[in-house]
Amino acid sequence: MKDMLQDTDLDWATRWLASAKTQYINGDWVPGAGAAWQVKNPATGQTLCQIALADADQIETAAQAAHRCHQSGVWSRKTSRKARADQLLAIARLIRDHAPRLALLESLANGKTYLEALNDDIFTCAEIFEYYAGWTDKFYGEVSPVEDGFLNFTTKDPVGVCALIAPWNYPLYQASLKIAPALAMGNTVVMKPSEYTPLATLHLFELIDRELDLPKGLLNLVLCDGEAANQLTLSRNVHKVSFTGSTGVGRRIVQNSGQSNLKAVTLELGGKSPCIFFEDTPNLDAAIDRAFYVMFSQKGEKCSEPTRFLIQKGIYDHVLEKLIAKADAVRCGDPLLASTEQGAQCNEAQFRRILDYIEIGKTEAELVAGGVADTSGDNAKGLFIRPTIFSNVPNSARIAQEEIFGPVLSCTPFATADEAVSLANDTAYGLAAGVYTGNVSLAHRMAERLEAGMVFVNRYGCYGLSAPFGGFKESGWGKEMAIHSLSSYTKTKGVWVHYGD
Repeated sequence: MKDMLQDTDLDWATRWLASAKTQYINGDWVPGAGAAWQVKNPATGQTLCQIALADADQIETAAQAAHRCHQSGVWSRKTSRKARADQLLAIARLIRDHAPRLALLESLANGKTYLEALNDDIFTCAEIFEYYAGWTDKFYGEVSPVEDGFLNFTTKDPVGVCALIAPWNYPLYQASLKIAPALAMGNTVVMKPSEYTPLATLHLFELIDRELDLPKGLLNLVLCDGEAANQLTLSRNVHKVSFTGSTGVGRRIVQNSGQSNLKAVTLELGGKSPCIFFEDTPNLDAAIDRAFYVMFSQKGEKCSEPTRFLIQKGIYDHVLEKLIAKADAVRCGDPLLASTEQGAQCNEAQFRRILDYIEIGKTEAELVAGGVADTSGDNAKGLFIRPTIFSNVPNSARIAQEEIFGPVLSCTPFATADEAVSLANDTAYGLAAGVYTGNVSLAHRMAERLEAGMVFVNRYGCYGLSAPFGGFKESGWGKEMAIHSLSSYTKTKGVWVHYGD
């Protein structure tokens, strides 16, 4: 038995994985009409389950069902805001009540450790639904100052059908970040999880269908690959797409929006975020510990992780020495064991991509830690890569410019603040940036000059549902979380009333 799980949860997972996996369309579970797909455990290479994927026609059927539900007004007009909030809170309770099993499914399919799935992902999913339940009656229009004899006011109306496309790195978390605000604002949903990691989202939909009485067509789930999902971004029955994933796919979604009905698009895309360490960093070793954790947790499969450490020359050798020691000490292994610190990369394609970038990096910079697959013991069966660090990386290097999405860190020395800003901003991305310094004036100047949607000062990686998440440049359009996300799930209508003579 794994040392953190109940036998009943493991037995349940075995039975659940053996059951048929189907699509959820218009309140019914229907077999997929597309090709068969195997969901695999990246830590062992074993097949977890097989899914018949949805084809383009089924995806369009789901969009039509969501559109009919939206047009009926059963959720947006006929359901009170309090009732809407109550249903969101009920979903949160389902997540909390079933958190261990949802985390187990997340870990099995993604390769992240069970503790990461439980503590970083699943419990936060419940908080997301609770948070947006509170917004159902607090996001509304305004009265505009206009000339005498006229009244102008605005309303915040639902966009309509929202196609929500989640990535494989934070499967249920990213799904929740999209579903909750969409429902809170009165929209209907077609959810598309990654085919690599659909299990926790699928099980949550099963729980919702079993426990809650929601209108048919309000929530739809399509299990399909990226090519079939193209139909979601082309469908005229879809009014908004929220996508988290690669910049390349984001561009295609924008093109499809233009080719169809100009549907609204929110994009949370790639990153190549810098973390800048000045010589006056307070409590330097603690800063190193934090930045290392944020970089290498979740196997480095995070868009906002600090993949570039820019280190002032006076402390460069000290910081690098600490980083190497920490990387060499990381325990890769079975994600279900409490002693494991790093799990397996999510899928074979990503595993190979990371190793290819490591080989590129060896020609561009000095490899000082890792740089190999971890094949010790049972790890040889899975997709494990040692935490990898390159030193003296020129900013023109591919490993400094291109998103690797894995446990690969580039370290570069700098002399002055101006040089640090130049290095930090010299990338196509602008998701996040970190600054460590004891000089409060310098911290504010750096935050002002850094081209990033989020800047973390003296603690990289500060996240909260009441703070916006999103980047600049090729890191995406729009924001997730906080009040800022709600605008993208509504459309503003202006109403003029003439009451004068």
